[in-house]
Amino acid sequence: MQRMQRRFSWISLIAILTLALAACGGGTTAQPTTAPAPTEASAATEAPAPTEAAAATEAPVAMDEVALRWRTRPDNQAEIDVYSQISSEIDAQLDNISLTYEPGGSETSSYQDVLKTELSAGTAPDVFWIPGTDIADFATRGLILDLRDLADADYNDSDFYPGPMFHLTFNPETGMTGETLWGLPRDVSTFALYLNNDLIEQAGAEDPRVLAANGEWTWDKFLETAIAVNNLGGDVKGFGMNAWWANPGLFINSAGGGFFNEDRTACALDSDASVAGMEFASRLYNEFGVAVPYGEDSEPPFLAGNVGMFLNGRWATPGTRASAEFDWDVVDVPIGPGGARSWLFWGAYVVNANTAHPEEAWQLVRALTTAETQSKIAELGANIPSRVSDAAIQAFLTYTPPANNQAFINNLANDPAIEGPLWAGSWPEFDAATGSKFTALLNGDLTLEDYQATVCEEANQAFDQ
Repeated sequence: MQRMQRRFSWISLIAILTLALAACGGGTTAQPTTAPAPTEASAATEAPAPTEAAAATEAPVAMDEVALRWRTRPDNQAEIDVYSQISSEIDAQLDNISLTYEPGGSETSSYQDVLKTELSAGTAPDVFWIPGTDIADFATRGLILDLRDLADADYNDSDFYPGPMFHLTFNPETGMTGETLWGLPRDVSTFALYLNNDLIEQAGAEDPRVLAANGEWTWDKFLETAIAVNNLGGDVKGFGMNAWWANPGLFINSAGGGFFNEDRTACALDSDASVAGMEFASRLYNEFGVAVPYGEDSEPPFLAGNVGMFLNGRWATPGTRASAEFDWDVVDVPIGPGGARSWLFWGAYVVNANTAHPEEAWQLVRALTTAETQSKIAELGANIPSRVSDAAIQAFLTYTPPANNQAFINNLANDPAIEGPLWAGSWPEFDAATGSKFTALLNGDLTLEDYQATVCEEANQAFDQ
């Protein structure tokens, strides 16, 4: 594991230098990204024997054509429409392959748990997207295919950003990276603060974008802004964030803390730096009362014009474009004791380990991650291309609103914490154990002292002993 950590640190350094050059010269950046949703711990699932993928039902398939099904987790109808169009275009490009696109999602179970159930039953799609946090879980269960032997001669891992590729090429049996290929990253994203400029101006607060440009967008200034907007009264709140691991994690990262120890083999949420981040977040709710109650969906009141600052990723852009009837933009995350440290989110297209058509499935994964396809998704506003490309970043900056797309690029360059799976443990179990602690603290049902004393007790059981 130490050898893995040294290699990871080297690769992470390359990623940070690449991203920093991008921010300075309008160059490259880093999945995904569509927002990774919280997953619940699931019982171990064994992959079934190989079965033929279900054929497309929308239209007859020629006898010599291979029928492939593929799935993403879209957030809205606009995203479904774009993926459906892309599916049709790729269908026309790939010889002897017929595609059926399936929008994923479930009201009663998480997207990932539905996939695991279908994989166990032999009814899952041939190709599907999963968040970066779930790569290790799916790979170590034997649910997704190692694509290394299928990779084309013109394929290179370096076409994509090193952070996601570290995990997508990690071999849990040897502890080395670069040996396997669990999928290809679809996209990346960072957090930003979505701003209601009308409320901020009405409150007489300083413009966060100007403060950020001057290097003055600190936790203190963020708190001042939230209080000023909150003082407008009525249904207005200064700040909102939804209840999943990454949101409190932003304050933990920016305080100089983190979820795990250095080699990611134990919980580190009880460290003094990590607790300092949660203390600041807790004060927003319990001392100053400036935030939408934790656990309530903050996006609807933000879109209704009642929240001054809303923490979310790039995936919130399409909905804001469609619904916001106020002047809005985004700004970098505020600078804490550990810096302005956002998350680097990502997700990947992977292949069902028991697809009957692995070669054709690999062709689909390649087609779904071309520069052209990624550009179409990025133009929708939902994410940033995961390919290392100056042209891709320059194109991304033109996909407005928001006007300040540079905030996402800045956050990519500021040493973001890379969303990643737990190869030495179970991410779903860790998430389930810590999520309840975050909620209890931010809702005032747990003191900071009790939080620090207990947050890692159950979480440490998620690691390999």
